[in-house]
Amino acid sequence: MEKRVIATDKAPAAIGPYSQAIEVNGMIYTSGMIPVIPETGEIVSGIENQAKQALTNVRNLLESAGSSMDKVIKTTVFIKNMDDFAAVNAVYATFFTGDFPSRSCVEVARLPKDVLIEVEAVAIK
Repeated sequence: MEKRVIATDKAPAAIGPYSQAIEVNGMIYTSGMIPVIPETGEIVSGIENQAKQALTNVRNLLESAGSSMDKVIKTTVFIKNMDDFAAVNAVYATFFTGDFPSRSCVEVARLPKDVLIEVEAVAIK
């Protein structure tokens, strides 16, 4: 079993002692992606914009690893307010075609940089 660290400047840099993603045996495991614009470090406002940016960061990270959103098998979505569930779902649905991956979605008390959403994914290469 060989582990490969995935890193790209098209997704937010790690802000702690972790990797953006790891590939093991043809599987890609991403860290949680928050809605930071990688080029500027800015955080977009509003749940729809934050969901779109977080998922864009996931997509960019997967693509840099040689995978894609179509190869995602599982996501975990962390949201600050469960009242945003429908808005997140509407944005989330635009990032996938065909069969959706399995998913967990949980409300959390606080996320890094006080963002409204964080998304992690597991994908095949």
